[in-house]
Amino acid sequence: MKRGLVVEREAQLIGVFLFDSGQKVRGIPLGKVRAKTKIYAGDYVRGRLNADGTFAIEEVEERKNLLIRPPIANVDRVICVCSIRDPDFDNYLLDCLLAVYDHVGCNPVIVFNKIDALGEEGREELRLWTDLYQEAGYEVIHVSAKNQEGLERLKDVVEGEICILAGPSGVGKSSILKALTGAELRTGEVSHKTGRGRHTTTGVKLLPFGKGSFMGDSPGFSKVEPLNFIRRNEIRNYFREFLRYECKFPDCTHTTEPGCEVKEALKRGEISCYRFKSYLKMMKVFLEELKEICR
Repeated sequence: MKRGLVVEREAQLIGVFLFDSGQKVRGIPLGKVRAKTKIYAGDYVRGRLNADGTFAIEEVEERKNLLIRPPIANVDRVICVCSIRDPDFDNYLLDCLLAVYDHVGCNPVIVFNKIDALGEEGREELRLWTDLYQEAGYEVIHVSAKNQEGLERLKDVVEGEICILAGPSGVGKSSILKALTGAELRTGEVSHKTGRGRHTTTGVKLLPFGKGSFMGDSPGFSKVEPLNFIRRNEIRNYFREFLRYECKFPDCTHTTEPGCEVKEALKRGEISCYRFKSYLKMMKVFLEELKEICR
């Protein structure tokens, strides 16, 4: 049997990339497969080529993960795309994405796009957020899809992996995808009235490029609620910088417990107030003492 990757899933259409030939063919799941499982983009499948050039899917390999939005399986890496301007950077939305994707087992990397359009004030803000997230334990890449800047580093990061681009509408996810793969995808413009992008991507596609890499696009997010994915008492596990500290109580929520080393690190400036505020917002907790710590 031949092995392939489902690279397109829209309505009843299934596109399969065959590893031995590099062909993309239409996949037709056999009855026993249809009865057992739903097929998603990112699924590794096995089967045989039919005389008409279609691919009879006889087996779907076990998945390592499955994202809900977009519905895609076996994601190795999530590229969280942001911009400092047009639209303005939303650190809480990014923090929510980072927590959720760490939770589902995808390794997020942060990409700031549109760096070519920044003035001095914008570049200073970019440096601030870059330092903050690098110190928190994330890889940060600066990109200009328009000028092709930073794309080689991004290619190196995702080499051999299944990745998706995620982030708010209007930050240039589709433009990055086009710059990496050459694919002609419709891109959204930022509304001057709302400051938000109009997302235009439909269905789920994974595009091959580089050395065994596949990249997909995803819907734009204006809001992500971590509690829809993560138990409240587990959110602390997905703030990487918190894990460096050992509190008095192993189940410390870093809110009202005595002997909390995370809050002590916050007071010393070792943990960012921006990040801690995001954590409390996800937990739906208000701490009066935070006003004094983060003046």
